[in-house]
Amino acid sequence: MHSAAIVVALVVASALVAAFADRWSIPAPSVLVLAGLGVALVPGVPVVHPSPEAISLFVLPPLLYASAQDISTRALRTMWRPVLALTLGLVLATALAVGALAREISSLTLPMAFVLGAVLASTDPVAVTALGRRLPLPPRIQALVQTESLFNDATSLVLFQVALGVAAGTAGVGGGVDWLGAGWRFVVLAGGGMGVGAGLAVLVIALRARTADPQLATVFALATPYAAYLLGQGAGVSGVTAVVVAGVVVGSAGHRITDARIRLQVHAVYDVVVFLLESAVFALIGLQLPALVRDLPPGTGWWPVQAAVLAAALILVRVAWMRPTVARAGPTRDFPAWPVTRVLAWAGTRGVMPLAAALSIPIAAADGRVLADRPLVLVLTTAVVAVTLTVQGLTLGPVVRTSGLAVDPGHLAAKATEVRAALDEAALDYLDSLPADENVPGEVLDRLRRRHTAALAAAGDGGYPADAFARLQLRVLDVQRTELRRLHTGGRVNDALQRRIQHELDRVEAGLVR
Repeated sequence: MHSAAIVVALVVASALVAAFADRWSIPAPSVLVLAGLGVALVPGVPVVHPSPEAISLFVLPPLLYASAQDISTRALRTMWRPVLALTLGLVLATALAVGALAREISSLTLPMAFVLGAVLASTDPVAVTALGRRLPLPPRIQALVQTESLFNDATSLVLFQVALGVAAGTAGVGGGVDWLGAGWRFVVLAGGGMGVGAGLAVLVIALRARTADPQLATVFALATPYAAYLLGQGAGVSGVTAVVVAGVVVGSAGHRITDARIRLQVHAVYDVVVFLLESAVFALIGLQLPALVRDLPPGTGWWPVQAAVLAAALILVRVAWMRPTVARAGPTRDFPAWPVTRVLAWAGTRGVMPLAAALSIPIAAADGRVLADRPLVLVLTTAVVAVTLTVQGLTLGPVVRTSGLAVDPGHLAAKATEVRAALDEAALDYLDSLPADENVPGEVLDRLRRRHTAALAAAGDGGYPADAFARLQLRVLDVQRTELRRLHTGGRVNDALQRRIQHELDRVEAGLVR
């Protein structure tokens, strides 16, 4: 009961902090990490010890799935070359550079230094998505950052397993590394995860296409990421990759397999789930650090400086790797190279996935000896994650705005108006093409024609009279709700009818927000 109360308190408090950050347009992940750190320093606050299994199983799948649904298969076809260069080459280069640097500036042994390098090698999709959600980046650059973070798990996981095998004495005779076996392991993890995710996605699409019940469709949507993760892990492949691929495939087909009611409900439920889990998981990172520091052995007091140096190294390696990648990449070739490099490098934040990997390091090696460097690896991992989420997170917005890449909100509004006008023209063409013997009352056709003609006229004026219409309609809806409450209170409308009419008014209001 005590543990359950702590979890509930963590979720509620984190949600309140995230709501405050959103209200003041501050990056929520950064504020949550700082808030968690501040709470952990208060005397008497219970220490939270999350297991890596709990994070990997209960928290990551829905967050990864929701992020993956923002990536289309068309985007993947366009940018697979730069994504491959980042998920393979950059992850390997980062692991080697950070591992070598950690060995030089800390007391870590060489194997444990490279364990730390592998843990910090890949960007975190949860952090990248949460920080980048409101940034005015061009869609192609936003998609590249997000796609890289979603697909680099398999590479970092193989590197982590290889380095941990050497450190824990499970790599084989003499502690050697079977690089051929490691390469094959990567193929199995990544390829198998893609196969499991794609196969499950096909099944989910078939089921959801035959489901007209919004509640049942929501259950399918919530269960899919967990099923993908469990199937992937059970098959000995990357469960994270399975979740990501399932999300991309199902997300690309979502508009074809469900109707508007189901999409609205699923999106509403997922928005709440993602908000709560993201809020709790970023606060958890801050909560962890003080407790981990207290477990450090003597002689490790320079860890804050070491963490800052390693965080800087992560950015420098990304800059060095991104510069030639950006120059060759099709999705970014139309933009100035240095601003794109700067934004992509600064957007490479770390998050909960490195923390889960570090927590999974065993306390003892295969021969029974204690892995004395484990506490320092945990502290450095958590500290680097906290630094990237706070320093990079709080400054990423200004970096984007000063890069010259920020998309003008006016341009986005004009583009949206252009698309809506095209849709209205298509609607009018369809209405004009209806045969005379179509069993449609003339007044219905006239009403629809007037609606779409008015929308086209509004778009052509260059103003936004549609907004004025929406504002007035919202005021009218408030009057109608007040009258509905009066009728219900006076006993002229029963409870069931009141809920039905209220739902109709809510749907009208939802349709006004375009």
